[in-house]
Amino acid sequence: MGVLREVRLIGADLQDGLHGSRTLAATRRIRRLVGADAVVLADLDGPVARHGALPQGTDLDAVLAQVYEHGTVFRKPPLCAAPLLVADELTGCLVVSGSADGRALDEAEAAEVAELVSQALDHTALRSARARIAAADLRTLRAQISPHFVHNSLAVIAAHIRTDPGRARRLLTDFADYLRYSFSTAGDYVTVADELQATQTYLELQRARFDDRMEITVRMAPEILPVAIPFLVVQPIVENAVRHGLEKKAGPGHIGVSGFGEGPLCVIEIEDDGVGMEPELARAILAGVGPPAKNVGLANVDRRLRTVYGPEYGLVIETAPGNGTKVTIRVPRFMRGVVTE
Repeated sequence: MGVLREVRLIGADLQDGLHGSRTLAATRRIRRLVGADAVVLADLDGPVARHGALPQGTDLDAVLAQVYEHGTVFRKPPLCAAPLLVADELTGCLVVSGSADGRALDEAEAAEVAELVSQALDHTALRSARARIAAADLRTLRAQISPHFVHNSLAVIAAHIRTDPGRARRLLTDFADYLRYSFSTAGDYVTVADELQATQTYLELQRARFDDRMEITVRMAPEILPVAIPFLVVQPIVENAVRHGLEKKAGPGHIGVSGFGEGPLCVIEIEDDGVGMEPELARAILAGVGPPAKNVGLANVDRRLRTVYGPEYGLVIETAPGNGTKVTIRVPRFMRGVVTE
């Protein structure tokens, strides 16, 4: 069990990459794990961390150059050095001097230890890539807040200034709150309660625009209100329902937003009784190959959910022409790293 624990802790020590604050601790654990006299971790520019003393006269730069030139294990007792590969790209080198029985590691042993380190770095790179993708998608969504909605909201507010000044003031406050939330830089995650409040603000603005012909139903179980979810997940789906479901429908329309716990999952459903669409079109939109006008919100949210939680989590769309659309979000109620600031 001690060996398994050390392996796990090496991964934890390298969670910030070769230049993280615990890289030296990782070299110490590797040294203890293989019973070596010394361990060195290096990137392509040279040594990053060292624990223990290398044999006198060791030309470490020459050892690294040999590994980087050929991309294979280099062994010259008591030294053995192996390349570190992340996503099949040469990233650095592991150098081990000696072992518990006084000999150098053989090529297979060095490759195994290097693979352990490479996998930890690969997980780090994957987490970083996911974070960058999610951040980029969020910036894209913020940049594409509909000018159509902004114009219509201001027009509605202006129309109420004379006929209903009190409502105009409330709508103006709602509009300011909506913009403040949409461009907030507080963090990547918010609570369901925060996202719900922003969604209700958006819907109130839209209801005024529809001359109160739009009915809104919101039902949210209290236990999921504090759950952390990615920023701007619910509101873009609701906006899609208004723009592509209800705007094209004659007469009044209805949008329902509901949420509840389902075991370890948080489930949020957005349903409208608008014009609906062909199921094949819904699949194309989520795949990012649908019409550009319909593609932004749903595809962006789906991609961000899968990036944050994994490929099994994303949007589920149920729709048919003339029968409205239902979009379901299912995400873990608790997940490491998904927290509000």
